[in-house]
Amino acid sequence: MSKLGISVYPERSTFEKDAAYLDLAAKYGYQRVFTSLLEIKGDQNEVVNNFKRVISYANQLGLEVMVDVNPDLFKQLGVSYDDLSFFHELGAWGVRLDLGFTGQEEARMTHNEFGLKIEVNMSKGTHYVDTIMDYSPSKENLLGSHNFYPQQYTGLGKDYFVQASEQYRQYGINTAAFVSSNDATFGPWPMQDGLCTLENHRGLPIAAQVQYLKMTGLIDDVLIGNAYASEAELSAAAEVFFSPYPLLHVQTVNDLTPVEHKVLFGQPQTYRGDFSDYVIRSSQTRVIYKDEAFPARHTAAIKAGDVLIDNDNFGQYKGELQIARQALTNSGRINVVGHVVASDQPCLALLQPWSDFKFVNAD
Repeated sequence: MSKLGISVYPERSTFEKDAAYLDLAAKYGYQRVFTSLLEIKGDQNEVVNNFKRVISYANQLGLEVMVDVNPDLFKQLGVSYDDLSFFHELGAWGVRLDLGFTGQEEARMTHNEFGLKIEVNMSKGTHYVDTIMDYSPSKENLLGSHNFYPQQYTGLGKDYFVQASEQYRQYGINTAAFVSSNDATFGPWPMQDGLCTLENHRGLPIAAQVQYLKMTGLIDDVLIGNAYASEAELSAAAEVFFSPYPLLHVQTVNDLTPVEHKVLFGQPQTYRGDFSDYVIRSSQTRVIYKDEAFPARHTAAIKAGDVLIDNDNFGQYKGELQIARQALTNSGRINVVGHVVASDQPCLALLQPWSDFKFVNAD
């Protein structure tokens, strides 16, 4: 089952703030927690105990904590890849290997006696995962997650993201990627311009980021990389993530009629399978509302992303809902009733014929 997650960084905050954030996340159905133990500065026992306290609290809430580490930390702690008792005692659900080993070590780690999940870095590309698979890992305990990128313009491009993700998909490995809160202020390092996986997600509303990752069909778990997301963001991300349908936010015309409102929001839409390069068609609305009147209004030229309803002048097509995929001329038979918000428009390219989706009023 796909899971939604947050991140906490005990070294950069207080237990009380982390605990309040974990409470809020649990309230909205979040199940995973990411945290980073890439280096230990200062008193090692104090740092470890702080992490243990936060992880214990998360466990009490039923949250699963993944701890990000690298080989240098293994040396610093005196931990060996064939003895993961330290992480078990820490209370972790799993260990994420930021840099990783040669493939053989990762595979051996998946057979650990504690059942700890071993999560590897999907953003590395190359044939890393193929090498791990050559050493017969326990697939049940092997997970993948992409990196997040705190520096602007350094996040993954779409094509590389797809290529790297598909390497893990072919093995049926659980995948994860990060989105970024626009209200959060910190991550594991002093500087961050947001903590997203995909560069073109930086600065977008969090719901649009989550929706896109979900619709790619390549990512199981979605994690908010920076802390602390606002309650409004936690709620918006959860609404999109747990919805059975993709949710597209629409800005409507000010004088939307009652029947136009029902066409848009009264039921899920179904993308016709015999699809067009020009519009996404949801034809069932013309059947549901065939006895309603749709007088011509707002018949301006059509832009990509416009939400359309065929009016009475379109005969048997009246009441059909469409989304414009590109700019079109308007013969006067089409009412422009709204516009998919810009941040959701990349999701239109991911809608699959015969799939259902719903509109949400963005006003």
